[in-house]
Amino acid sequence: MFYKKIFLFILISGIAISCGGEKKSKPEEGSVSQLSAAEETQLFSRAKNIFGVLPEKMPGAENDTPELIDLGEKLYHETKLSVNNTQSCNTCHDITTKKNGVDNKKFSPGALEGTMGVRNTPTVLNAGYHFVQFWDGRAKDLAEQAKVPILNPIEMGMKSEKDVEKVLSGISEYVAMFKKAFPNDKSAITFDNTVKAIAAFERTLISKSRYDQWMAGNKIALSPQEKKGLQTFMDLNCTMCHTGPLFGGNIYQKMGLIKPYKNQKDMGRFDVTKNEGDKFMFKVPSLRNAAVTEPYFHDGGAATLEDAIRTMSQINLNLQQPITDEQVNNIAAFIKALTDVNLEKSMK
Repeated sequence: MFYKKIFLFILISGIAISCGGEKKSKPEEGSVSQLSAAEETQLFSRAKNIFGVLPEKMPGAENDTPELIDLGEKLYHETKLSVNNTQSCNTCHDITTKKNGVDNKKFSPGALEGTMGVRNTPTVLNAGYHFVQFWDGRAKDLAEQAKVPILNPIEMGMKSEKDVEKVLSGISEYVAMFKKAFPNDKSAITFDNTVKAIAAFERTLISKSRYDQWMAGNKIALSPQEKKGLQTFMDLNCTMCHTGPLFGGNIYQKMGLIKPYKNQKDMGRFDVTKNEGDKFMFKVPSLRNAAVTEPYFHDGGAATLEDAIRTMSQINLNLQQPITDEQVNNIAAFIKALTDVNLEKSMK
């Protein structure tokens, strides 16, 4: 009788399994299920409406000639634009070694020993799309921005515009290149032409990501977790600040909108305008390539992407419940998908 019961139990169990009566195995820890076709369409439409598509060219690029860009590229790497011939634009905005447009330091050292910048260096990639330059918006465009580090005593340290022109005029290669780039100028080597050329080169530094491939119709360009991160990013209203094709770079916002940020010494745009309403206001950084441009914030106060997400959720988002580790990880996964595809490959 006992053996009959055992046989009956095995038989029933086998029938249940063969008929699909078994429990489905749980997904692995941290895994995210695929979106349905309807969910995918809804997410795509929502993202396109909020962020749009990155333009193929930066503003002003339509007037850039190959000669101007070539000159700008050489000047971008020129250490003779610093007071002691040690520092170029590329020193802090590295596009040759790391190729992510930064030096990944909290603050960047200047050309002269003992000098140090006071704000974290932002990436030069896609910078020409931003509505203003610098964290506090004190430069209206790339050319105006390029003037500042060259003459800044704690950056490249050149004494004057005339000194820059004198150095470049003494190099025969530059004499020829400036003449080709500015054929209609009687005196081609000027400080203004120098920064115009640098800006022209910087307008070529456009990065495209797997997110852009997804926007172009490649549904598998993003993983399920990255799509979930995008959805969470929008659901938590991160788009209040990080919006548009750059996921930022187009507005000012207060650092510490809900709760004060730990650094109360740097008052941001207030230093430029002296307007009380501009205290702790900074240009919202673009999230493109953010995954490889640590540390974060104007003061380099967040060491990792996850740290930055948690901090911003506390001080700038009015959340009813604290952000969860799962939400942080999913958002971080999505932000990583905003990394330039070539840069992403080189980092693997």
